[in-house]
Amino acid sequence: MSCPQSHTGTLRELISLFLKLGFIGFGGPAATIAMMDDEVVSRRNWLSREHFLDLVGATNLIPGPNSTEMAMHVGYERRGLAGLAVSGTAFIVPAALMTGTMGALYAAYGSTPEVEPFLAGIKPAVIAIILGALLRLGKTALKSISLVPIGIGVGVALLFGVSEIVALLGGGILGMAWLGSLRLRAPSAGGFILAAPFSLSSYLVQAAPPDVPLWKLGLFFLKVGSVLYGSGYVLIAFLEGNLVTDWGWLTEQQLLDAVAIGQVTPGPVLTTATFIGVFLAGIPGGIVATVAIFVPSFVFTAILNPIIPKLRHSAVMASFLDAVNVSALALMLVVTVELGIAVLTLWPAWTVFVLSAVSVFRWRLNAAYVVTGSAVIGWALQLI
Repeated sequence: MSCPQSHTGTLRELISLFLKLGFIGFGGPAATIAMMDDEVVSRRNWLSREHFLDLVGATNLIPGPNSTEMAMHVGYERRGLAGLAVSGTAFIVPAALMTGTMGALYAAYGSTPEVEPFLAGIKPAVIAIILGALLRLGKTALKSISLVPIGIGVGVALLFGVSEIVALLGGGILGMAWLGSLRLRAPSAGGFILAAPFSLSSYLVQAAPPDVPLWKLGLFFLKVGSVLYGSGYVLIAFLEGNLVTDWGWLTEQQLLDAVAIGQVTPGPVLTTATFIGVFLAGIPGGIVATVAIFVPSFVFTAILNPIIPKLRHSAVMASFLDAVNVSALALMLVVTVELGIAVLTLWPAWTVFVLSAVSVFRWRLNAAYVVTGSAVIGWALQLI
């Protein structure tokens, strides 16, 4: 495997790239990872596509937001721990600023700005961007026909409601056993699946005080960031169980509004924590909540990144990674299909999708231009 690396380039170029992606990263992790593939592999040749796929597969097996952890991985490959820190931070900051601002507005006025007209154009564009990345990544991931049944099996399992982590691990283990033609045994490079759950039961049973203590807010979001696998629906379950039911800090409607803002703003959906922190405890609360929920991802990624090349050099674990990579692409495809079913229902959405697809596949436009142009077109079509 060839991988242009390692610890070359400048921190400034990392900050510039991931600030940009932080501002235009609409559509969830699948869309943002598609944009990263275009920027990091196709345009800048910072990583080989095979290594990029290994990183994508690995991020699916640890807690935390996949797209943010991919930004950290790329930063680590370019400039070590300093690159990891600045890339992750640059990617998080735009979304945190937006959601934090909306949290302050929500606390003051009980409502949030209307962004749906612009999202009407962004969502179809995101589908085209993801499909473009799936085509590129698929050419690298599908190294042999033997991998196709694994991808299909994982996709079917996901459609039937199997959790992401179970489906991905199952695909990886099947690939390790089948593709390697070896006896199933525990991976020799231990620590591949990392988790650091925190026992906060003594805090979770306390009644909510009149004021929201910053230490309690921070510990709660530290726990969430340490154990959160899966989609935004899993995040909702965590928040509802504690912030609404146990402590009464938020109402059900306020929780839904907070999650909605995290989903419609670019960047990681975990910046929902920023919105909640600002809403509950002002700017200090926003800072504490944001830092706490993302700190585990920085730690997990720093530990995991040096392990990945060692796994690739092991015949058994190389089979595992190949199968996990195909499984991760199946996950992206399932997410894209579900998004397409939900979004492509009327002619304006189809119009933006077709224009975006032409821009992506034919003209190879940068995702930033595709997203920005589609937002304007979507807004204009809403006026017709």
